[in-house]
Amino acid sequence: MRGDCAIHSKSTYAEQTFEQVRLEQNDVVSAEFRECSFVRCCFIESVLRACVFDECVFVECDLSLVKLPHSVFSSTRFEDSKIIGVNWTEARWPRVRLLVPVRFEKCVLDHSIFLGLELKGVRFTECAAKDVDFREADLSKADFSGTDLTGAQFGRTNLTGANLESARNYRIVPAENTLKGARFSLPEAMSLLSGLDIEISGWD
Repeated sequence: MRGDCAIHSKSTYAEQTFEQVRLEQNDVVSAEFRECSFVRCCFIESVLRACVFDECVFVECDLSLVKLPHSVFSSTRFEDSKIIGVNWTEARWPRVRLLVPVRFEKCVLDHSIFLGLELKGVRFTECAAKDVDFREADLSKADFSGTDLTGAQFGRTNLTGANLESARNYRIVPAENTLKGARFSLPEAMSLLSGLDIEISGWD
C-alpha cells in the first residue's frame, strides 16, 4: 500500500506491507496490525489511539511526536527510524508478558519518555537516546550496545544484568540505581565513579 489514507480506524490488517504511507497529524483509532511492515512511512504528530501492533516492523519511518494513548505493542521492531519526543508511558503495557514488547535498532529516540515502564530485555542497539527519561523503569537485561545516552536520565532504574559495554556518554549514579550484574567497559565506565569524592591514579 502506498500513499495517503491507506490506513483506517477500526480496521484489521494482517501480513501487509505499508510503504511510504503519510499520516502526519492524523488520528487512527482502534486499528489492529498483525505481522505488518511499515517502510518509509511518516506518522509525525499523529495520534495512534487504542491500536494494536503485534509482531510488526517499522523500517526507515518517522514517528516523531506521535501519541500512543492506550496502544499495545507486542514483539514490534523499529529499525533506522526517527521516534523523537514520544511519551511511551501513554501506551498500554500488560502486566504479564512473555516476549519483549519493543526493540529499537539504529533509531533516533531523543527526548522520549520511558518513565516507570517495565521493559525487561528491551534492546536499544546503536541508537541515539539523548535526553531520554529512563527513571524508575525496569530495564533489567536490556541491551544498550552502541547507543549514545548523552543526557539520558537514570534514577531508581533497574539495570540488573543490562549490557552497556559499548554504550557511551551515560551518567549513571550507582547509589541511585540497581546495577547488579550489569556490564560496562572502559573508558566510559569511569563515569560511574563521578561524585564519589575519590582520586584515581595510574590512568593514561
